[in-house]
Amino acid sequence: MQQKDHWETVYSTKPADGVSWYQQHADRSLGLIGGTGVPLNASIIDVGGGVSTLVDDLLSKGYSSLTVLDISHAALAAAQARLGDQARNVTWLEANITSANLPVHAYDVWHDRAVFHFLTSEEDRKAYVQTVLRSVKPGGHVIVATFAEDGPLQCSGLPVRRYSAPELHAEFGTPFTLLKHEREEHHTPFGTVQKFVYCYCRRIAS
Repeated sequence: MQQKDHWETVYSTKPADGVSWYQQHADRSLGLIGGTGVPLNASIIDVGGGVSTLVDDLLSKGYSSLTVLDISHAALAAAQARLGDQARNVTWLEANITSANLPVHAYDVWHDRAVFHFLTSEEDRKAYVQTVLRSVKPGGHVIVATFAEDGPLQCSGLPVRRYSAPELHAEFGTPFTLLKHEREEHHTPFGTVQKFVYCYCRRIAS
C-alpha cells in the first residue's frame, strides 16, 4: 500500500480520538510556538497537522496566518468540518512533505509533531530538510517532535526512526541552531505511554 493510501485509510476509518497520537490539546506545541515570541500575524505551518486540534487553539489565541499541511485528504476534511466557518481562515494543503512545492521563505514558524520520524530513508529526510530550508524565512523558527530514543519502534503499523535531541538536530545540520529541547511522555487514548523529544531550532539568518 502506498503511503498516501495508508493515511487515507487511517483517517477514513478511525475517529480523531481513536489514534495513538491524539491530543485533546497540543499544550507543549502551543507553549513552544508561543515561546518563539512571533506576533499573532506570523505565518505558521503545521506539517502533518491532520486532525490535530493545534490549529483550533492557535486560532483561539488570535494567530491569523495559519497553514495546515497533510498527506491525507480525509484528515484535512475532518479538521475543516470540525472548525466549521473558522476553516476559511486557514490555508489547507494536501501534499507529501518530501515532494511538496511550498513557497520560498514563506513561514515564520514550522511545526511538525510526528511526521519526521516516519521518514526512514535518508533520501526522504534530506528532501524534508531542503523543504524547510527553502520555505522557512531566514531567522525563522523550526519545531520538530519525534519519538525519543526510548520511544516506540512502530506507529500505525509503520516503522519509525527514534532520536535523541542531538541526533534529531544533526539531521538538520549547521543551518539550524538548536535553542531548546524537551521530552514528553504522551499518554495515548489506549492507556499506553509514548516517549517524544521536541527540538526547537532557529534557521540561521544568513
